[in-house]
Amino acid sequence: MTVAKAGAPSPFRQPKAVWAVAFACVISFMGIGLVDPILPAISSDLHASPSQVTLLFTSYLVVMAVAMLVTGWVSSRIGAKWTLIAGLVLIVVFSALAGSTDSIGGIIGFRAGWGLGNALFVATSLAVIVAAASGGFTGAIILYEAALGLGIAVGPLLGGALGHISWRGPFYGVAVLMTLALLATISLVRPQPRPARKTSLLDPIRALRHRGLLIMSLTALCYNWGFFTVLGYAPFPMRLDAIQLGLVFTGWGLMVAIFSVAGAPWLQRRLGLARTLYGNLALFAINVFVVAAFVDNRAVLVTAVIVAGVFIGVNNTLTTQAVMMVAPVERPVASAAYGFVRFIGGGLAPFAAGQLAEHFNVHVPFVIGACAILVGIAILATGHRDLARAERNQAELDAHARTGEPEAELTEAAEAGAGTPT
Repeated sequence: MTVAKAGAPSPFRQPKAVWAVAFACVISFMGIGLVDPILPAISSDLHASPSQVTLLFTSYLVVMAVAMLVTGWVSSRIGAKWTLIAGLVLIVVFSALAGSTDSIGGIIGFRAGWGLGNALFVATSLAVIVAAASGGFTGAIILYEAALGLGIAVGPLLGGALGHISWRGPFYGVAVLMTLALLATISLVRPQPRPARKTSLLDPIRALRHRGLLIMSLTALCYNWGFFTVLGYAPFPMRLDAIQLGLVFTGWGLMVAIFSVAGAPWLQRRLGLARTLYGNLALFAINVFVVAAFVDNRAVLVTAVIVAGVFIGVNNTLTTQAVMMVAPVERPVASAAYGFVRFIGGGLAPFAAGQLAEHFNVHVPFVIGACAILVGIAILATGHRDLARAERNQAELDAHARTGEPEAELTEAAEAGAGTPT
């Protein structure tokens, strides 16, 4: 089914408040790829094994995943704006502390605090952008994913440039940039009305009883296992310096950004949501199998990692849209439940990759990552009807956005009718 038509409003014509949150999103997502170029340097300077260094991803993402469960509880009590501010403050403090420590354990611990701040910010920022953006639901998601892609693209470049001076540089750089994002959020984002009902701590867990949301979340867990295996462990077999690694992962991030914004909508218009997701995940699995087979060939490995950004970009946009349309709960609750499950996979994968490589060989982590993506396809296939329902709901919302009609009532109806409990 076609869900986006020619003549849809531009996702880049937005109020200042949306741009302020989007800018903060860019800086926040820079934190994901920022440490890639400095992983070997941290390993060398602090005498840590690759599996110990990958805990920088694990502590950050696992804490972020668990903290997703409390984001709705917090935002429904102090409001979305103050939740964003709290998250940004935590990121500033813990990124600066990570740059100031002299031990691998200290960095891992401070990255965990950074993950807590990122959870408060990321889960709330998506809801704020969707609520405040002009141009419809799809435009808001595209803008959000554009911020994600740009942050992922710029993060390794900045990490490589600052990491070439010192591995501490990227952490201090994030602290400075997040301070700017904090000031923009304070000055430009207006307080939003608090929800009539305060969110319970158990609401995200209860939301996973709904079949569509659970299926999409488990699919994302498997997909993120492959994604973060590549992101978290591929820098080690490349054997490049910080600048070179920064350039490689900047190329990867640019692919994420381009295909989040342009590629995903184009493919969805022509193939539909379900076929695009199935095909994209299958190609990504093949891509990771190529990484596994040619991990000792630097040229092939670098090329495959950059190409992986294509599949990650497409999947990020379409899966986020599908989750928001298939979940019969409030969007912040859906975002928290989805984030909890998918980031658990992303957090455990890099550490598991390091352990597998040390106990077997460097090929095994990537084989496991590719197989995890194939399991994700099988899980997604069990929710084919939910994907079709999500696509219909999204098409109706976008049609109303193109005619300038308010979409709040339709959104509420879509959320009330999508998905079925397991």
